[in-house]
Amino acid sequence: QVQLVESGGGLVQAGGSLRLSCAASGRTFSNYFMGWFRQPPGKEREFVATINWSGGVTSYAGSVKGRFTISRDNAKNTVYLQMNSLKPEDTAVYYCATSLVYGTTAIQYNYWGQGTQVTVSS
Repeated sequence: QVQLVESGGGLVQAGGSLRLSCAASGRTFSNYFMGWFRQPPGKEREFVATINWSGGVTSYAGSVKGRFTISRDNAKNTVYLQMNSLKPEDTAVYYCATSLVYGTTAIQYNYWGQGTQVTVSS
């Protein structure tokens, strides 16, 4: 079993920035696609971004493209989500997850972190 722990969430004003981190256990971390998902209050979990093991291929939801950047450091078993120009609609619990294949749906990911709250105020 892979363990994932997110950190870096918090309260920020609209237009501000946050950097989320996800630390993973296990020596197989580099073999996984890593993804970020979010769940706004009262809504379904939705795709945010994913990155392959080399870091050379990334994919983003249209709502965050140009504002968010996903990256990974395999030596540190860590994936990051840099969030800039934050909007109130970005408010959600953010989760990192792992998959053996590329995917943009939650059912394709097998291991999940506990989530970290991001709140963006107007």
